[in-house]
Amino acid sequence: MIFCPLYSGSSGNSIFISSKRGNILIDAGLSGKSIEKALKDINKDPNDVDGIFITHEHIDHVKGVGVMSRRYNIPIYANELTWKGMAKNIGKIKEENIKIAEKNKNINVKDMNICSYRIPHDAADPVGYTVSYGNKKVSIATDLGYFSKEVKEAIKDSNVVLLESNHDVEMVKFGPYPYTLKRRILSDIGHLSNDDCGKAILDMIKYNCKRVILGHLSKTNNYPELAYQTVINILRENGIKINEDIILGLAKRDMPSDYIEF
Repeated sequence: MIFCPLYSGSSGNSIFISSKRGNILIDAGLSGKSIEKALKDINKDPNDVDGIFITHEHIDHVKGVGVMSRRYNIPIYANELTWKGMAKNIGKIKEENIKIAEKNKNINVKDMNICSYRIPHDAADPVGYTVSYGNKKVSIATDLGYFSKEVKEAIKDSNVVLLESNHDVEMVKFGPYPYTLKRRILSDIGHLSNDDCGKAILDMIKYNCKRVILGHLSKTNNYPELAYQTVINILRENGIKINEDIILGLAKRDMPSDYIEF
């Protein structure tokens, strides 16, 4: 499999995953032009994308999905409530490209198996995804108010997990956001903090996850170095050896990140 976050952050999200025969995107939260450029930067042709899977209807996850679908005739997969929630932002979609993806039901795209699972976030019906090919598995676990039991069970045995490390709690508390937005971010249907991300990885090691990419960092309430070091500190305090017990990486906000092939 190949796994590459094209963009991951509060400004927009899109992840490329491929197998021997198939290519998909998880989310398309930037302009169609930006997603096209990112795909070309990793030597992938947008015409070869077999489907776009949507986690939830927030604009940083759906901004370019309508354009990509119309331009390249790509099917879009989302559950019914997410379709209703994003309809006003994505424009008209061909009937044959409107695909309903029920939670916890497997969908086959070429030789890949994709399954969604429920996540705690303030959207209509938000989900994460696991993508499997043979005995390989990748998981997307962002936009998490907390690291729930359902998330843990869904992503176990993953070769790679994109896990949210959205914010530093003190930066949120003393930052420029209005009080209501601060409450939302810090709530159980908001976003996962750097500290909670580190604690989640401790659980993930027990669930046989092998590699974690920190993603969906806030531009206002976080820094890449701070997120990475906070997580490293928590792992080391608990006796975890980096690159032995777990491999740790960091997704970039505004360009493709490490191209992982396994």
